[in-house]
Amino acid sequence: MDPSDGHKCDVLPATASAYLDPNYWEQRFAQEEHYEWFKDYSYFRHLIVEYIKPNSSVLEIGCGNSKLCEELYRDGITELTCIDLSSVAVEKMKQRLLSKGYKEIKALEADMLDLPFEDECFDVVIEKGTMDVLFVDSGDPWNPEPVTVSKVMTMLEGVHRVLKPHGIFISITFGQPHFRRRFFNAPSFTWSVEWRTFGDGFHYFFYILRKGERPSDNIENTEKIDVPSISLFHEELDDEDYLFRTNLDEM
Repeated sequence: MDPSDGHKCDVLPATASAYLDPNYWEQRFAQEEHYEWFKDYSYFRHLIVEYIKPNSSVLEIGCGNSKLCEELYRDGITELTCIDLSSVAVEKMKQRLLSKGYKEIKALEADMLDLPFEDECFDVVIEKGTMDVLFVDSGDPWNPEPVTVSKVMTMLEGVHRVLKPHGIFISITFGQPHFRRRFFNAPSFTWSVEWRTFGDGFHYFFYILRKGERPSDNIENTEKIDVPSISLFHEELDDEDYLFRTNLDEM
């Protein structure tokens, strides 16, 4: 659904820091039936089908009220687990999936900073805009606050742990490579790092991290990407995508 302007005003936070408040999400999901961060599935489907096979076991982190798991299911990927910290979002997701007959998809209430899964149990872990929440109020993007660094590393360590050998972590984000590589290339991880882009005008980033495939010489991916200025292309973004990337406290 595309929320009306009035509805969108009802769910937009007063400040960006509200995105870090679990109560904000509970209240929002109670009102809102569907919202897609960073474009819908049609924009990056060509990338998904390249990296996720039909027999893959997939974990979606921070499902919210997105339809990503439904789109993956319709593309033949049926071993799906989606989690969210919000009990409201998870309950509504369960009801929606059952109403459509997607009984194989599991929806669980869980914290991305404390994943309740055994080691090496998923072929693919995917997040779409969820990690971006951790960067709200992070300070200087070149030198984030220690609390931000700690949370991001905790999330990534959990993802790395639950991935099977040669499993793939897919991160769909606003975060540009020069800000994300410092986390992805931490010594404790064994994954290789590459990325693609999608979107009209403004670039969203589609990262592919393959566990156990980091080059022995650990040379960083130096692919050059022309990243357009957000000030030139923000009219092509969904309204809240733009707000989410911008520090609302400074607007």
